[in-house]
Amino acid sequence: MAMNLAPSWWMLLIRGLAAILFGVLALIFPPGAVAAMVLLFGAYAIFDGIFNLIAAVRPPAGRRWWPLAIEGVVSLAAGLVTFFWPGLTALALAMVIAAWSLITGVAELAAAIRLRKQLEHEWLLGLMGLLSIIFGVLLFLAPGVGLVVIAIWIGAYAIVFGALLTALAFKLRAWAHSHAPEPTPRTA
Repeated sequence: MAMNLAPSWWMLLIRGLAAILFGVLALIFPPGAVAAMVLLFGAYAIFDGIFNLIAAVRPPAGRRWWPLAIEGVVSLAAGLVTFFWPGLTALALAMVIAAWSLITGVAELAAAIRLRKQLEHEWLLGLMGLLSIIFGVLLFLAPGVGLVVIAIWIGAYAIVFGALLTALAFKLRAWAHSHAPEPTPRTA
């Protein structure tokens, strides 16, 4: 594995440094990170919509075109809404994350209750569920603050991930130098 990765150590270094830079920027200006996520989603939705509409106009033989056309129109509309009303899109994202957190929290609590006779330390699963529920409720109550907190978490993760990737790149570089093939002597 190291033999395969070692020649490309510099790519890992670039990825690591980019992750660190992104993480620092997200920590310095979390609303900018949220805005970037929203706009990136908008751009993706627009391109997805365009490609689906193109596929609907030129369907393979025997394939229905209308599902692709509907998907294309919906994706295009979602992308345009994102660019014209980015705040609304960010709010919708916060609500989806809040709902997901509540639903998974309730499921984790239910699992902890059901497993209490078969599993030691099931209270850890219950605590996870409770934390998920609290996070979901707080996100519903203050979605803007919640998105900023999520951006900060993502920024902190990116810095740690980038640092680890950078360290790996330098380890692979050192490994590549220590395992470089010996030059063969020339014969006259």
